[in-house]
Amino acid sequence: MPKPIEALVDALAQLGWVEGRSLRIEYRWAEGISDRLPALAQDLVRSGVEVIVAAGDGATRAAMDATREIPIVMGTSGDAIGAGFVASLARPGGNVTGVTSIGPELSAKRLQLLRELRPDAVRIAVILKPGNAADALEWKETQKAAQAAGIRVQTIELRDPSEVAASLNAIRHASMDALIVSNTATEARQAIVSFAAAQRLPAMYEASEWVRAGGLMAYGVTHVDQFRQSATYVDRILKGARPADLPVSQPTIVRLTINSQAARALDLIIPQSLLLRADEVIQ
Repeated sequence: MPKPIEALVDALAQLGWVEGRSLRIEYRWAEGISDRLPALAQDLVRSGVEVIVAAGDGATRAAMDATREIPIVMGTSGDAIGAGFVASLARPGGNVTGVTSIGPELSAKRLQLLRELRPDAVRIAVILKPGNAADALEWKETQKAAQAAGIRVQTIELRDPSEVAASLNAIRHASMDALIVSNTATEARQAIVSFAAAQRLPAMYEASEWVRAGGLMAYGVTHVDQFRQSATYVDRILKGARPADLPVSQPTIVRLTINSQAARALDLIIPQSLLLRADEVIQ
């Protein structure tokens, strides 16, 4: 079971909702193939669940299309307002609430941190998922920051895991200096991390899970923290609260994680200024 889901189940148990006793959980896995999401959401609605927890914008959209009555809790979302999931963070107004990310706000900072580690990087590839509202916002902010710094950034689209080889080949042929990877590419995590190491590409990720998988550096929130936070929404809804009355929350913890072993493999010396700011350094 993915660690974010384990965190959700554990947090629910701490709130008194123990799976197999006071709670039955129906799991549905899209395995990174977004086309499966509508059918999975419809299946959950037919099964009569009382709450749907959605992992990501695609899952939230599929759940909303399947039902406007069953409460939907966003375990994570890139931009809940921009995607049209809620009317506002304070007053969601429909059957959706939960946790929304702050990814776009951190885009410029990610670029800055990557450049601190690799000052000579002037051509940077950005892996993202086309059609994803959060990725679109993050790309816009990354472009602004890159233009101000005189850096060339290029998008590499990754729709689903079947396209990962073609996407990585595009980066290889473009002769990039560094890489920024959206969290929407999670299903291709190991392939991307291995590619970056093999091509000796410094890479910045959005969550520490990538660094623990061998990636170089990450700055952002973690899905584990977000899903643990979403358990409070499930708890309140099961006790009678309406999603429309539960304000959407944003993560309060942003982590900088650095993998010093990955840096050594790339012959990179991590500046002391970065090490002092890191929340975690993996040796």
